Amino acid sequence: MDEMLVEHEGGDRYRVRIRGHELVVDQPQDDGGEDAGPTPTELFVAGLASCVAFYAGRFLRRHGLPTEGLAVECGFAFAEDRPSRVGRVGIVVRLPAGVPEERRAALRAVVEHCTVHNSLRRPPEVAIELRG
Repeated sequence: MDEMLVEHEGGDRYRVRIRGHELVVDQPQDDGGEDAGPTPTELFVAGLASCVAFYAGRFLRRHGLPTEGLAVECGFAFAEDRPSRVGRVGIVVRLPAGVPEERRAALRAVVEHCTVHNSLRRPPEVAIELRG
């Protein structure tokens, strides 16, 4: 299994260590944090959006199409019922100029099956263990 470490740094701030990379997660000031980084939920949604972007970029390069200007816009809303969770994600893939209409259906099929999206469709087993 790939591993990462999340360590408490004080308040609502945590340092995430992944393969030699580090990032900080926190909560907005309005929610009691210091806003030192994105929230875990924002990272969750950003993981989906960046996975879509990665798959789109690979598709475009594989087919000799331009990638300059490729971008993914993403927004999310929390569900209104319990349990607390993301209830809706909207993603817009902004395509570079020059992507022909006849390639768009295939591109859509590819990005809709990125690894993160597939993981949401068929959720992984999550095992949580407490150690003291």
